[in-house]
Amino acid sequence: MCVINMMFTVPVEELEKYYKTVRTEKTGIVLRVQALAGRVVRDWLDSHGFLELLPPIIGPVTDPGIRGAKQVSIDYYGREYKVMSSAILYKQMLATAFGKIYFFSPNVRLEPLEAATTGRHLAEFVQIDIEEADVDYRAAMSTAEQLLSHTVNTVAKEGAHLLEKLGRKLPNFTPPFKKITHAEAVEILRQHGENLNPSAEIPWPQEEKLSKIIGEPFFITDYPRGARGFYDREDPDRPGILKDFDLLYPEGYGEAASGAEREYEYSKVLARLRESGENPAKYGWYLEMLREGIRPTSGFGIGVERLTRYLCGLRAIWEARPYPKVPGVYSP
Repeated sequence: MCVINMMFTVPVEELEKYYKTVRTEKTGIVLRVQALAGRVVRDWLDSHGFLELLPPIIGPVTDPGIRGAKQVSIDYYGREYKVMSSAILYKQMLATAFGKIYFFSPNVRLEPLEAATTGRHLAEFVQIDIEEADVDYRAAMSTAEQLLSHTVNTVAKEGAHLLEKLGRKLPNFTPPFKKITHAEAVEILRQHGENLNPSAEIPWPQEEKLSKIIGEPFFITDYPRGARGFYDREDPDRPGILKDFDLLYPEGYGEAASGAEREYEYSKVLARLRESGENPAKYGWYLEMLREGIRPTSGFGIGVERLTRYLCGLRAIWEARPYPKVPGVYSP
């Protein structure tokens, strides 16, 4: 049995038994490449002064800015707590204390069923979360492109014997990467027959198409206010424009990293929360922290499974986990 649409086929029966593929040579190679990439990332971050910390798994709130995905709630001694879908709020707290931090963070997002057909969405995944204090989003973009370039190029060299078995040859990543604004991305896609809302996120199929058009790693910057979460800082000199970015892989593999300069002023965050329909009372500890004052921070996240998919040239992201949780598919 398969769940099918025009974009992708989800092999339900294969995924229900996917844990058996751990015994195959291909999965063994993929997971070794993933482990190599993790070591390379840690080495680079450690050598650049970042401190690895343990990520939160549950909390009173988690990032609500996830398009179409639902959060998971648990009973925590009589109170509702959330399983982390993203640890952005905690990253702001930790970067204020330590300056430059990162963690490998397990995340759970109950993506809409159609996300299963993209080949690049999981309900359970790991994200490399990175945050720096006292830097703007341009500096965060520089960190992201340096880290990704170093990781891809090092894995291409040290893991060549593994990638060769997969028939994968990686291009050399050389920063700085091309940068286009959200408005420019929309215009490029319109020129290629896509009719997009200029005030919204770029849909997944069009994002993939744009990746193929540009043909190299690139940034999309300056998303419109309302397209992203309340924690992405609005440019005070350009009302309605956020100081944020996505970094995309070439070849149509989609998002490599997503990040922003964070909103950190209490009054602005409170207004954005109310504007987005969130209940500020749920964000008590976070708002109290902002009221007391924190350092400006910027940061981003890199999905480990998406990175693995790109490195190994996999057909779909579920091949990057030995026990994948694909939206709507019941599996171990």
